[in-house]
This record gives sequence, structure tokens and C-alpha cells, in this order.
Amino acid sequence: MNLPKVVTREEWLEARKALLEKEKEVTRARDMIAEERRSLPMVRVDKEYLFEGPNGTVTLLDLFEGRRQLVVRHFMFGPDDEEGCIGCSMQADSVGELAHMWARDTTFVMISRAPLSKLEPFKARMGWDMPWYSSFGSDFNYDYEVTSELGESPGVSAFIRDGDEVFFTYSIFDRGGEIFKNFYNYLDITALGRQEDQLEHPWDWWRHKDRYDDANAAAPGANWWNGTRYQS
Repeated sequence: MNLPKVVTREEWLEARKALLEKEKEVTRARDMIAEERRSLPMVRVDKEYLFEGPNGTVTLLDLFEGRRQLVVRHFMFGPDDEEGCIGCSMQADSVGELAHMWARDTTFVMISRAPLSKLEPFKARMGWDMPWYSSFGSDFNYDYEVTSELGESPGVSAFIRDGDEVFFTYSIFDRGGEIFKNFYNYLDITALGRQEDQLEHPWDWWRHKDRYDDANAAAPGANWWNGTRYQS
């Protein structure tokens, strides 16, 4: 195990201050990108999409629950799957308290193509309480590029409404969605970091949260979505 060099507190502080300047550059760049993201044009959603939820069939407009904005987690769970994607599950574990998004007039939901009859038992198993809807039979996943002839892909999309008109504003895929795995942010400040350098694939250690103690639990594998779309 390669541990950091041992130095005095004064030497550490000097090195820490040097790194801090680089961290500030990243923070400023992140702020700049966020501002540019908010300036992107938007697309009117003219097609009607129907989703199945615990209270029946709803539209995309209904998913807003009266709020101004909507964030959709495209959760990989196809009609033929028996459980949800491990990586998407790890991101769902990281969502946290939704009241903080609600306070900014924003609703969060998850949408998968598997029927609701498969989503709800898995949701109960994972202990989640966020809204989760099925797009089974809808073009929604295909239109927002998270389902193709290759299968399912993960992603996050954002929408805004003006009255009853809904507009699409943003989507993010692949490693871009890594920012939603909060545990990585904590691991990244530790001396050992993510501890993925020696793995064949960065996701080889991932498990559903109730299976880390299961010696027989399988990792996602090399083809865990759309022919290894995981990109650096």
C-alpha cells in the first residue's frame, strides 16, 4: 500500500496551500460551466408521454407535482431485468433528502422502462422513498437517448415548465453522471482515494448496498451498459 510521505505539520500546510490554489481553479471553472449550462437553449416537449406510478397513469407535466422544474434520473432497469442497475442504485442511494430540491421549486423522479410491478419490489428492497415511474410502452427512453437497440443507458435530464408547457433543458450521460455519486466525493478527499487503479474496470467493486457482504454477489461486469460506454 502506497501511503503519503510523512512530513511536519508546517511542510504539510505548505503543500496543502499549493493544492488549494488548484482546487480554487476547479471551483471557478465549475461555476463558469454551470452558468453556461443555464444559458443553453431549451426544446419544447410536444409529444405526450405517459408513465405508470403508484397512483396510476400520469403525464410528464404531472411529474412536476406543481413545481417549476423537474430532474429525471434515467434508471437502468429494462423490462427483462430482474433487478435495477448497480451503478444507478448507487446514485439513487446518494440522492438524499428531497425537501432541499423542493425548496428550490424542483421535483426529482426516477424513470425506468421496466413495468411498475418490477420497480416497486426493488424500491422496497432498497428502502427508497423517491418517486419512481415506469415508461414501459412509451417512447420516452428512446427519445431521450437512454434506450437503444443496444439496451439501456444511465443518464439524468432536466425539464422546466412555463404554465402547462414543458421544455427540455439538459441531459448528462456516462461519467458526467458521476457527480451524483456522493460517496465518490468523500473518497476523493482521502489518502487512498477510490482504490480503483488496480481493478480491470473502475466499477468492479460496485455492489447493491445489501450485497457487499455476499461473497457470491457479482460485479456489474465489462458489458454492464451498452457495450462498455463508461468513458473517462
